Amino acid sequence: MDFFTELLSNKVLITCVTAWFIAQLLKIILTFYTSKKIDITRFVGSGGMPSSHTSFVMSLATSIGKIYGWASPLFAMAICFAFVVMYDAAGVRRAAGYQAKVLNMIIDDLAHHKPLANERLKELLGHTPKEVMAGAILGIVIAQLMI
Repeated sequence: MDFFTELLSNKVLITCVTAWFIAQLLKIILTFYTSKKIDITRFVGSGGMPSSHTSFVMSLATSIGKIYGWASPLFAMAICFAFVVMYDAAGVRRAAGYQAKVLNMIIDDLAHHKPLANERLKELLGHTPKEVMAGAILGIVIAQLMI
């Protein structure tokens, strides 16, 4: 029982989960605003505005910086980890999403000439730089408010 008590009293972890939760909730709200449809799957889906991965890791880095100091090795490790996650979100995963989009167009073109399986690839894998920036700002703000 002591483990769960300590886990639930970990302010840094609670801050990170809160930043992730708010980012995912914002995805549902923004999707509703743009498409006038409630899409609950956006709560667990990847991609979209803002980047919840970025919110999570930037709230982690900001919380650690505030608690242990901006010059601490722990903050350096957290911010380096955040930069890797953000690079991946905006770079590698976005490129994979673009490739999925092109492959889906090829499948659509081929489907007009001969029957193919209609299994479509997921295109919303990564983030635009704006989505990553919004996630970073959200994570920093949540950490500033909670720690």
